[in-house]
Amino acid sequence: MFQFFKRVKTVVSSELNSMLDKAEDPVKLLDQYMRDMAEDIREVEAAVAKQIANEKMLKRKANDALAMVQKRQEQAEKAVEAGNDDLARRALQDKKDHDTTAIALNESWERAKADADMLREKLDEMKKEYQEMSLKKDSLKARAESAKTRTKINRTMSSIGGDESKRGFERMEEKVLRYEAEAETSEDLSQASRTLDDEFEALEKNDVDDELAALKAKLGK
Repeated sequence: MFQFFKRVKTVVSSELNSMLDKAEDPVKLLDQYMRDMAEDIREVEAAVAKQIANEKMLKRKANDALAMVQKRQEQAEKAVEAGNDDLARRALQDKKDHDTTAIALNESWERAKADADMLREKLDEMKKEYQEMSLKKDSLKARAESAKTRTKINRTMSSIGGDESKRGFERMEEKVLRYEAEAETSEDLSQASRTLDDEFEALEKNDVDDELAALKAKLGK
C-alpha cells in the first residue's frame, strides 16, 4: 500500500513528459491516481482505527488485571487479620495469577501501542504526500490545459494562414476586381452612348439652322 504512493510519486515527478506524449489524457490519469491514493488512505485509516481499538482493549484488560492484583492483596490482608490463613492463601494465589496476566497484557498493549503509533505516523505521512500531490496535480492540470489550448490556437492560426485559405482570398479578390472592371466598362459604354446621341442631336440642329438660313436668303431677309 505504501509502495503505491512511492510509485505514483515517481510517475508524476519523472514521467510527466512521457504521459503527455501518450494517448492517455494526463488530466484524467492524474485524477485516477488521486482517487486511488484517497482509497489507500481510507484503508489505512480503517486499519489505524482497528489497531487503536485493539490497543485500548488491551490497556483496559491490563488495568483490570492490575486492579484485581490490588484487590486480592487487600483481601489477603483482611483474611490474615481475621485469622483465616486458607482464605488469605487463596487470595494471594489469585493475586499472583492476575499479576502474571497483567504483565502479559501490558506487554501486548505496549506492542499494540507501538504498532498504532507507527500506523498513525504512516497515515500522517500519506496524508501529507496526498496534499502535496493534490497541489501538484492542480498545477499539472493547469499546464496540460494551457498546452492543449496553445496547440488548438496554433492549429487554428496555421489553418487561417494556410495555402488553401490564401487561395480562397485570392479568388475572392479576383472576383471583386472583375466586378469593378465590369462596372467601369458599363460606365464607359454609357458615356460613349450619351456622347453619340448628343452628336446626332447637334447634327440635326445644324440641318435646321442651314434650312432657316436658306429660307431667309430666298426671302431677301
